[in-house]
Amino acid sequence: MRVVLAEDLHLLREGLVHLLRAHGLDVVAAVESGPELLEALVTERPDIAVVDVRLPPTFTDEGLQASLTARKRVPGLPVLVLSQHVEQLYARELLADGSGGIGYLLKDRVFNGEQFIDAVRRVAAGGTAMDPEVIAKLLASNARNEPVGRLTPREREVLELMAEGRSNAAIGQRLYLSESAVGKHTANIFAKLGLVPSDDDNRRVLAVLAFLNEK
Repeated sequence: MRVVLAEDLHLLREGLVHLLRAHGLDVVAAVESGPELLEALVTERPDIAVVDVRLPPTFTDEGLQASLTARKRVPGLPVLVLSQHVEQLYARELLADGSGGIGYLLKDRVFNGEQFIDAVRRVAAGGTAMDPEVIAKLLASNARNEPVGRLTPREREVLELMAEGRSNAAIGQRLYLSESAVGKHTANIFAKLGLVPSDDDNRRVLAVLAFLNEK
């Protein structure tokens, strides 16, 4: 798996490079600025981009904007964003095109290397890896949305875990429910939100995220 990494802090960047390579991933470029990131993504066309949002020269949203621009030139390019904070606008922009292979993790909530590598592999495979706090923000912004308001507390729990990218089996383990029970909750959620059900986990997650991303 070929990875392009963008992180302006030298020690963190080198640490991530070491971690990725230790798990057998090929880091084809490790850059520290927005312009360098865009060039690397378009030139290397990696299997995934792992990017910090705020990069030189202005430390605003260069990482995100470079990734969004690259996705226009390389459709479907998987992007995993690492950020210090929940930036709802950034999450919305990342989700806006509705394509797969997206992730948004908070740096201080990635507790071990295995969790990070799992997220990288999941996003590279076209899936999602969304931090629970990001999902909570999107849900909160939709609190007055009538369909979301019709969900039961248990359905909201299932929805949050679904939006993180978890399968029915994983949701069942987390909530101590049978897989069939999770399936029923999922069917109810899709019915209440007016979404088309899908047996494909990635398409299901993207449908939910697209719904939550609506303003």
